[in-house]
Amino acid sequence: MESSRSPRTGRRHSLLRTAAVALSLATAATLAGCASADTTTPSSSKQSAFKPVTQKEGSQITVWADSTRLPSVQAYQKSHPDVKMKIVTYDGGADGSTYLQSKVQLFDRTGSGWPDVVFGTPTDVTWASEATKPGARPFAAPLDEKLVPQSTLDGFAKGSLTPCQFDGHTYCLRNDIAQVVLWYNKSLMDKWGYQVPTTWEEYEALGKKVAKDHPGYLVGSVGDTNSHESYFWSGQCPAFDLVKPDTLRTDLQDPKCTRMAKLLDNLISAKAVATQGFFSQGFAKNSGSKVLMAYGPSWYGQYLFKAGFKTPAKQIAAAPPLTWAGESKAATGNVGGGVWMVSSHSANLKASTDLVTWLTTSDENQAAAPTYPAYTQAAKAWLGNPANRNYFANDVSEPFEQAANEVWTGWSNTRFSDSTAWSSVVLPALTSGKSLTDTLPAWQQEIADEAKTQGYKVVDQ
Repeated sequence: MESSRSPRTGRRHSLLRTAAVALSLATAATLAGCASADTTTPSSSKQSAFKPVTQKEGSQITVWADSTRLPSVQAYQKSHPDVKMKIVTYDGGADGSTYLQSKVQLFDRTGSGWPDVVFGTPTDVTWASEATKPGARPFAAPLDEKLVPQSTLDGFAKGSLTPCQFDGHTYCLRNDIAQVVLWYNKSLMDKWGYQVPTTWEEYEALGKKVAKDHPGYLVGSVGDTNSHESYFWSGQCPAFDLVKPDTLRTDLQDPKCTRMAKLLDNLISAKAVATQGFFSQGFAKNSGSKVLMAYGPSWYGQYLFKAGFKTPAKQIAAAPPLTWAGESKAATGNVGGGVWMVSSHSANLKASTDLVTWLTTSDENQAAAPTYPAYTQAAKAWLGNPANRNYFANDVSEPFEQAANEVWTGWSNTRFSDSTAWSSVVLPALTSGKSLTDTLPAWQQEIADEAKTQGYKVVDQ
């Protein structure tokens, strides 16, 4: 988990260090939403300018991985002794780091030094799929160009490769995803006779009832740097909607944004949803045992409730994403998920591609992975691992698998983090007592300003 890229981890407070490390595993997607500017399915008829450099069969490949993914790369090396590898550990894009981009820019200037394979975040793909300067090769190789079979690409969860897709081509393979589900304390729900909500309206009504019947208990929090991805992304709010590769639509007055803001304002007013973050200092000690429900990513179970809140086993359960009354199609958000890219400069594309394919799709690797694999078959192996299910009060397979294919692709992967504006504008406003509804214009303006500094045109309709 970012867990999921993890980009989210560095923004956590130190008291929940264990949970923060877990977030690093999530490779969280705060660096950018996990949908891309171009949702077009790559087509074999699409012409690509990609031409491999001279290939040297059997040549050494250099692999850059973060510390969390390092054991997987080492496992591949051990099981493939004939492949010559040089493994380098780096930050993997965590905390919004631009280390990889800066290094690639340097290598493009000097004409050498590019690694063959890198682990990174979806934000990295936004620049890696384009040349860093005129005449340079885009760093990432288009994997759909005779490198990875289409049948393999088709095996990933619906929409999970969207962050990898630009101009009709696929530039990365998704390592893991962090689909949002409804977490709840089954022991308390059963004890109090509450039904698990299936709609947002039921969620709001139950939250108000909990606040009245059991003061101090919570059904969520909006105080973390990624809370907007759980709620507003799941609500299909067009905060980060790339209508064109260079044009961002951010319209927080859209009804799908305002209805979510209003619902959360009502629950905040009732003291059923906290404005203090789950990962903020003191929360675990003071309120961790009073979280009845939490709308959040698939890694919450192991890394928030188990590692952070120390909730005993067989109490926490997961339910599918919520829908709005009258709307049959569910949509959910995503809070994490890293990617693997192959360099277009690699002189051994065969070995490089085989490595990233094994890392992302093999049961051997992914069954023991810390977070939920993006590759559907590998996800089944992950769910079959007792270590990933024995803690829970129910079988999380169905809600996880359902949510994995319901992540809304209208929240786009941009060249800047989707968490910055939320953290700098919205969270301080909530702390000062302002409502989400009243803060929407300032949040939108901050997103627009940041987008413009990154060269985007900004529209609100």
